[in-house]
Amino acid sequence: MKSRIQILACTALFVLSALLTSSATDLAVLHNGFSIRHERRKVIGTITRLYLDGENSSFVDVPTDQIDHFETLAPEASPTTASANPVSRGNSSARTVSQPLDLAELVNAASEIYKLDPDLVNSVIRAESGFNVRAVSPKGAQGLMQLMPQTASELGVQNAFDAKANVEGGSRYLRELLERYDFDLIKALAAYNAGPERVERYGGVPPYYETRAYVARIVRDFNKKKLAQKDGAQAATKKAGPAGASSKANTKTTSKHNPAGTTSPSTPSLTAVSDSR
Repeated sequence: MKSRIQILACTALFVLSALLTSSATDLAVLHNGFSIRHERRKVIGTITRLYLDGENSSFVDVPTDQIDHFETLAPEASPTTASANPVSRGNSSARTVSQPLDLAELVNAASEIYKLDPDLVNSVIRAESGFNVRAVSPKGAQGLMQLMPQTASELGVQNAFDAKANVEGGSRYLRELLERYDFDLIKALAAYNAGPERVERYGGVPPYYETRAYVARIVRDFNKKKLAQKDGAQAATKKAGPAGASSKANTKTTSKHNPAGTTSPSTPSLTAVSDSR
Protein backbone atom coordinates (compact mmCIF):
# COMPACT_ATOMS: atom_id res chain seq x y z
CA MET A 1 0.00 0.00 0.00
CA LYS A 2 2.82 2.37 0.92
CA SER A 3 4.61 1.57 -2.33
CA ARG A 4 1.45 2.35 -4.32
CA ILE A 5 1.10 5.73 -2.58
CA GLN A 6 4.69 6.55 -3.39
CA ILE A 7 4.15 5.67 -7.06
CA LEU A 8 1.05 7.87 -7.20
CA ALA A 9 2.93 10.72 -5.54
CA CYS A 10 5.80 10.44 -8.02
CA THR A 11 3.35 10.38 -10.92
CA ALA A 12 1.64 13.51 -9.61
CA LEU A 13 4.98 15.27 -9.27
CA PHE A 14 5.92 14.25 -12.82
CA VAL A 15 2.66 15.63 -14.22
CA LEU A 16 3.06 18.84 -12.21
CA SER A 17 6.61 19.23 -13.46
CA ALA A 18 5.47 18.74 -17.07
CA LEU A 19 2.84 21.42 -16.63
CA LEU A 20 5.30 23.85 -15.09
CA THR A 21 7.81 23.38 -17.92
CA SER A 22 5.26 23.61 -20.74
CA SER A 23 5.53 26.47 -23.20
CA ALA A 24 3.34 28.89 -21.32
CA THR A 25 3.26 32.44 -22.59
CA ASP A 26 4.06 35.31 -20.26
CA LEU A 27 2.40 38.70 -20.42
CA ALA A 28 4.29 41.90 -19.61
CA VAL A 29 1.68 44.45 -18.54
CA LEU A 30 2.92 48.02 -18.93
CA HIS A 31 1.84 51.07 -16.91
CA ASN A 32 0.22 52.57 -20.02
CA GLY A 33 -2.24 49.68 -20.34
CA PHE A 34 -0.43 47.71 -23.03
CA SER A 35 0.65 44.13 -22.73
CA ILE A 36 3.34 42.29 -24.65
CA ARG A 37 3.18 38.52 -24.94
CA HIS A 38 6.59 36.86 -24.83
CA GLU A 39 8.23 33.48 -24.31
CA ARG A 40 10.95 34.62 -21.92
CA ARG A 41 12.61 37.80 -20.70
CA LYS A 42 16.00 39.10 -19.65
CA VAL A 43 16.93 42.23 -17.71
CA ILE A 44 19.79 44.16 -19.33
CA GLY A 45 20.70 47.29 -17.40
CA THR A 46 17.67 49.57 -17.30
CA ILE A 47 15.73 47.64 -19.96
CA THR A 48 13.93 44.30 -20.01
CA ARG A 49 14.28 42.30 -23.22
CA LEU A 50 11.10 40.43 -24.09
CA TYR A 51 11.68 37.53 -26.49
CA LEU A 52 8.60 37.17 -28.68
CA ASP A 53 9.28 33.62 -29.86
CA GLY A 54 10.81 30.45 -28.52
CA GLU A 55 13.92 30.70 -30.71
CA ASN A 56 14.89 34.19 -29.48
CA SER A 57 14.87 35.45 -33.08
CA SER A 58 12.63 38.43 -32.30
CA PHE A 59 12.53 40.62 -29.23
CA VAL A 60 11.45 43.99 -27.89
CA ASP A 61 13.48 46.08 -25.43
CA VAL A 62 11.23 47.88 -22.96
CA PRO A 63 12.38 50.25 -20.17
CA THR A 64 12.01 48.18 -17.01
CA ASP A 65 10.41 51.04 -15.08
CA GLN A 66 7.53 51.06 -17.59
CA ILE A 67 6.54 47.47 -16.75
CA ASP A 68 3.82 47.22 -14.12
CA HIS A 69 3.81 43.45 -13.63
CA PHE A 70 4.02 40.09 -15.36
CA GLU A 71 1.30 37.50 -15.80
CA THR A 72 1.61 33.87 -16.85
CA LEU A 73 -0.94 32.49 -19.29
CA ALA A 74 -1.75 28.82 -19.84
CA PRO A 75 -0.47 27.42 -23.18
CA GLU A 76 -3.67 28.17 -25.06
CA ALA A 77 -4.86 31.11 -23.00
CA SER A 78 -5.01 34.74 -24.11
CA PRO A 79 -5.50 38.10 -22.39
CA THR A 80 -9.22 37.91 -23.25
CA THR A 81 -9.78 34.50 -21.69
CA ALA A 82 -7.61 35.35 -18.71
CA SER A 83 -9.82 38.33 -17.94
CA ALA A 84 -13.17 36.56 -18.35
CA ASN A 85 -14.00 36.43 -14.65
CA PRO A 86 -13.45 40.13 -13.80
CA VAL A 87 -15.47 41.19 -16.84
CA SER A 88 -18.37 38.88 -16.00
CA ARG A 89 -18.72 40.67 -12.68
CA GLY A 90 -19.37 43.89 -14.60
CA ASN A 91 -16.37 45.73 -13.17
CA SER A 92 -15.42 48.29 -15.84
CA SER A 93 -12.13 49.22 -14.17
CA ALA A 94 -11.20 45.55 -13.99
CA ARG A 95 -11.88 45.31 -17.73
CA THR A 96 -9.31 48.02 -18.42
CA VAL A 97 -6.65 46.41 -16.25
CA SER A 98 -7.35 42.78 -17.18
CA GLN A 99 -7.70 43.32 -20.92
CA PRO A 100 -4.60 45.35 -21.81
CA LEU A 101 -3.98 45.97 -25.48
CA ASP A 102 -1.48 43.56 -26.98
CA LEU A 103 1.17 45.79 -28.56
CA ALA A 104 2.85 42.93 -30.42
CA GLU A 105 -0.49 42.03 -31.98
CA LEU A 106 -1.08 45.63 -33.11
CA VAL A 107 2.41 45.88 -34.58
CA ASN A 108 2.14 42.54 -36.38
CA ALA A 109 -1.24 43.48 -37.86
CA ALA A 110 -0.05 46.88 -39.12
CA SER A 111 3.18 45.38 -40.44
CA GLU A 112 1.20 42.80 -42.38
CA ILE A 113 -1.00 45.47 -43.95
CA TYR A 114 1.89 47.67 -45.06
CA LYS A 115 4.42 44.89 -45.73
CA LEU A 116 6.91 45.99 -43.11
CA ASP A 117 9.15 44.03 -40.79
CA PRO A 118 7.54 44.03 -37.30
CA ASP A 119 11.01 44.35 -35.77
CA LEU A 120 11.53 47.61 -37.66
CA VAL A 121 8.19 49.01 -36.48
CA ASN A 122 9.03 48.03 -32.91
CA SER A 123 12.43 49.72 -33.21
CA VAL A 124 10.76 52.92 -34.43
CA ILE A 125 8.22 52.84 -31.59
CA ARG A 126 10.98 52.33 -29.05
CA ALA A 127 12.96 55.31 -30.40
CA GLU A 128 9.90 57.52 -30.80
CA SER A 129 8.00 57.01 -27.55
CA GLY A 130 9.60 54.26 -25.49
CA PHE A 131 6.26 52.39 -25.85
CA ASN A 132 4.40 55.20 -24.08
CA VAL A 133 0.96 55.55 -25.70
CA ARG A 134 0.48 59.02 -24.16
CA ALA A 135 3.87 60.39 -25.17
CA VAL A 136 3.97 63.98 -26.44
CA SER A 137 7.18 65.54 -27.75
CA PRO A 138 8.13 69.21 -27.22
CA LYS A 139 7.27 69.77 -30.89
CA GLY A 140 3.79 68.29 -30.47
CA ALA A 141 4.23 64.78 -31.90
CA GLN A 142 1.84 62.35 -30.24
CA GLY A 143 1.43 58.71 -29.35
CA LEU A 144 3.44 55.56 -29.90
CA MET A 145 4.85 56.50 -33.30
CA GLN A 146 4.88 60.24 -32.53
CA LEU A 147 2.63 61.54 -35.28
CA MET A 148 2.49 65.30 -35.76
CA PRO A 149 -1.12 66.56 -35.80
CA GLN A 150 -0.95 67.54 -39.49
CA THR A 151 0.60 64.21 -40.47
CA ALA A 152 -1.98 62.31 -38.42
CA SER A 153 -4.77 64.23 -40.14
CA GLU A 154 -3.35 63.45 -43.59
CA LEU A 155 -3.16 59.78 -42.65
CA GLY A 156 -6.74 59.75 -41.42
CA VAL A 157 -5.79 59.25 -37.76
CA GLN A 158 -8.42 61.14 -35.76
CA ASN A 159 -6.97 60.30 -32.35
CA ALA A 160 -3.19 59.93 -32.19
CA PHE A 161 -3.49 58.47 -28.68
CA ASP A 162 -5.55 55.58 -30.03
CA ALA A 163 -2.88 52.89 -30.10
CA LYS A 164 -4.26 50.90 -33.03
CA ALA A 165 -4.86 53.98 -35.18
CA ASN A 166 -1.45 55.42 -34.28
CA VAL A 167 0.51 52.27 -35.13
CA GLU A 168 -1.42 51.79 -38.37
CA GLY A 169 -0.93 55.44 -39.33
CA GLY A 170 2.75 55.46 -38.44
CA SER A 171 3.34 52.19 -40.31
CA ARG A 172 1.56 53.54 -43.37
CA TYR A 173 3.65 56.72 -43.27
CA LEU A 174 6.88 54.73 -42.90
CA ARG A 175 5.91 52.56 -45.87
CA GLU A 176 5.18 55.66 -47.97
CA LEU A 177 8.59 57.09 -47.11
CA LEU A 178 10.33 53.83 -48.00
CA GLU A 179 8.64 53.82 -51.39
CA ARG A 180 9.46 57.50 -51.87
CA TYR A 181 13.18 56.84 -51.34
CA ASP A 182 13.36 53.52 -53.24
CA PHE A 183 13.47 51.55 -49.98
CA ASP A 184 16.51 53.40 -48.66
CA LEU A 185 15.85 52.83 -44.98
CA ILE A 186 18.30 55.52 -43.84
CA LYS A 187 16.62 58.25 -45.86
CA ALA A 188 13.15 57.04 -44.87
CA LEU A 189 13.99 57.16 -41.16
CA ALA A 190 15.61 60.59 -41.53
CA ALA A 191 12.45 61.84 -43.26
CA TYR A 192 10.28 60.33 -40.54
CA ASN A 193 12.22 62.36 -38.00
CA ALA A 194 13.07 65.60 -39.78
CA GLY A 195 10.58 65.67 -42.65
CA PRO A 196 10.96 64.75 -46.35
CA GLU A 197 11.66 68.34 -47.39
CA ARG A 198 14.86 68.44 -45.30
CA VAL A 199 16.06 65.08 -46.62
CA GLU A 200 15.59 66.31 -50.17
CA ARG A 201 17.20 69.66 -49.39
CA TYR A 202 20.39 67.97 -48.14
CA GLY A 203 20.24 64.96 -50.48
CA GLY A 204 20.19 62.53 -47.57
CA VAL A 205 20.31 62.61 -43.78
CA PRO A 206 20.20 66.27 -42.64
CA PRO A 207 23.22 67.50 -40.64
CA TYR A 208 21.22 67.60 -37.42
CA TYR A 209 22.57 65.78 -34.38
CA GLU A 210 19.07 64.81 -33.33
CA THR A 211 18.23 63.20 -36.68
CA ARG A 212 21.56 61.41 -37.02
CA ALA A 213 21.27 60.06 -33.48
CA TYR A 214 17.68 59.00 -34.15
CA VAL A 215 18.55 57.09 -37.33
CA ALA A 216 21.57 55.44 -35.70
CA ARG A 217 19.53 54.37 -32.70
CA ILE A 218 16.85 52.67 -34.79
CA VAL A 219 19.31 51.00 -37.17
CA ARG A 220 21.37 49.71 -34.25
CA ASP A 221 18.28 48.28 -32.53
CA PHE A 222 16.98 46.78 -35.79
CA ASN A 223 20.36 45.27 -36.70
CA LYS A 224 20.59 43.74 -33.23
CA LYS A 225 17.31 41.92 -33.81
CA LYS A 226 18.37 40.71 -37.25
CA LEU A 227 21.69 39.42 -35.90
CA ALA A 228 19.82 37.56 -33.19
CA GLN A 229 17.62 35.96 -35.85
CA LYS A 230 20.67 35.03 -37.92
CA ASP A 231 22.40 33.46 -34.92
CA GLY A 232 19.23 31.57 -34.06
CA ALA A 233 18.91 30.25 -37.62
CA GLN A 234 22.55 29.14 -37.65
CA ALA A 235 22.14 27.39 -34.30
CA ALA A 236 19.02 25.63 -35.55
CA THR A 237 20.88 24.53 -38.71
CA LYS A 238 23.77 23.11 -36.69
CA LYS A 239 21.36 21.30 -34.41
CA ALA A 240 19.46 19.81 -37.35
CA GLY A 241 22.65 18.69 -39.07
CA PRO A 242 23.96 19.36 -42.58
CA ALA A 243 20.81 19.50 -44.70
CA GLY A 244 20.64 21.46 -47.95
CA ALA A 245 16.91 21.94 -47.73
CA SER A 246 17.22 23.45 -44.26
CA SER A 247 19.84 25.93 -45.44
CA LYS A 248 17.64 27.04 -48.32
CA ALA A 249 14.69 27.51 -46.00
CA ASN A 250 16.76 29.67 -43.69
CA THR A 251 17.95 31.79 -46.61
CA LYS A 252 14.40 32.34 -47.76
CA THR A 253 13.31 33.38 -44.28
CA THR A 254 16.17 35.86 -43.95
CA SER A 255 15.33 37.56 -47.25
CA LYS A 256 11.75 37.94 -46.09
CA HIS A 257 12.70 39.92 -43.02
CA ASN A 258 13.80 43.24 -44.46
CA PRO A 259 12.32 46.67 -43.77
CA ALA A 260 9.65 46.59 -46.47
CA GLY A 261 9.16 42.91 -47.17
CA THR A 262 11.03 43.20 -50.49
CA THR A 263 14.44 42.25 -51.80
CA SER A 264 15.90 45.66 -51.04
CA PRO A 265 19.52 45.82 -49.80
CA SER A 266 20.21 44.87 -46.21
CA THR A 267 20.35 47.60 -43.61
CA PRO A 268 23.88 48.99 -43.06
CA SER A 269 25.25 49.32 -39.56
CA LEU A 270 25.77 52.79 -38.10
CA THR A 271 27.97 53.92 -35.24
CA ALA A 272 25.81 54.07 -32.13
CA VAL A 273 25.28 57.53 -30.70
CA SER A 274 23.00 58.72 -27.94
CA ASP A 275 19.46 59.77 -28.85
CA SER A 276 18.64 63.33 -27.83
CA ARG A 277 15.05 63.33 -28.96
